[in-house]
Amino acid sequence: MGLLLLPLLAFLHLPSLLPSVEASRSCPFRCTCYEHADLVDCHSRGFEHVPRGLPHGTWLLELGGNNLSVIGTRAFTGLWSLRVLVLTNSQIREVQPQAFFSLSFLEKLDLSWNQLRSLPVDFSISLSAVRELRLEHNDLHHISGYSFEYLDNMEKLDLSHNQLTSIGPGVFRGLSRLRQLYINHNRLTVVQHGSLDMLPGLEMLQLGNNNISQIDSDALAPLYSLAVLVLEGNNLHHLKFKTFISLHTTATHIQLAGNPWSCDCELHRVFSKILHVRHLHIDDYRNVTCKDPQQLAGASLAWVDSQLCVAETATVLVITVTVLVTVVAAMVMAERNRKRNRGKNWDTESQAQT
Repeated sequence: MGLLLLPLLAFLHLPSLLPSVEASRSCPFRCTCYEHADLVDCHSRGFEHVPRGLPHGTWLLELGGNNLSVIGTRAFTGLWSLRVLVLTNSQIREVQPQAFFSLSFLEKLDLSWNQLRSLPVDFSISLSAVRELRLEHNDLHHISGYSFEYLDNMEKLDLSHNQLTSIGPGVFRGLSRLRQLYINHNRLTVVQHGSLDMLPGLEMLQLGNNNISQIDSDALAPLYSLAVLVLEGNNLHHLKFKTFISLHTTATHIQLAGNPWSCDCELHRVFSKILHVRHLHIDDYRNVTCKDPQQLAGASLAWVDSQLCVAETATVLVITVTVLVTVVAAMVMAERNRKRNRGKNWDTESQAQT
């Protein structure tokens, strides 16, 4: 069989196909049906609609590379045994409500490399068994707070390479078993408080190559199992220590390079604190470079960190000494004036008595 089906076989742990494959009598025209493994290959066959007459016992349906445009309501009715559905690179612009009705045992759904701008509110209502959902390389701008509500068994969700500008609170509320979440290469600007709630099993969070300039203080706190946090290639200038100390994990590896850091003593202190927390590890600290001030542009924070605070300390000392000298001078002048005024008063009193 074609190489495209081999990774999917591994995913399902299905037995290998026999060398001799007989065509099914109920196999749709232009598709290839592999009876002994219940696989149907309709890849790149010029379909504009989901073909009719698919064998009811189909486990894997490959429909990638077609021109489907729209996945209509109940497009897969009767395919109760389906475990893997591949719809990648099929020019899909719309998924209609109840499109996946009857797919109660589906475990993997691949909708990557299409043109989806949104998902219906009831997108997940028949997909409670799905463990892996791939939506990368689409045109998603927004995700409803209900689209993923019924994905109780989801372990991996890929939303990378879309146009998402925000993830609102509650979007992932039904994904209690999620372990890997990819939202890299989008247009996020803020990691909001509440947007990552109810993800107790999340181990990998990929947020790289967005436009994130702010992470709310408690946004990461619910991620008790987080092992890898990728924030490289964003728009972070500063960090708050509280943002990361709220991670109550055994060990979390963090990637922060490729951000336009404004290097000052305060940033150095924050990184120093993080580096001294036993369960937090900045894997790419040596690659964290400064953008500001201009004289440090391109320099590694690890190389200039001590100099930042030395320079700041020296500046503080100069200011402190200047203030002290000014205060002492003012006190001396005040004392001189007081004595001078007292002398004048004494002379005046003496002349009055005479």
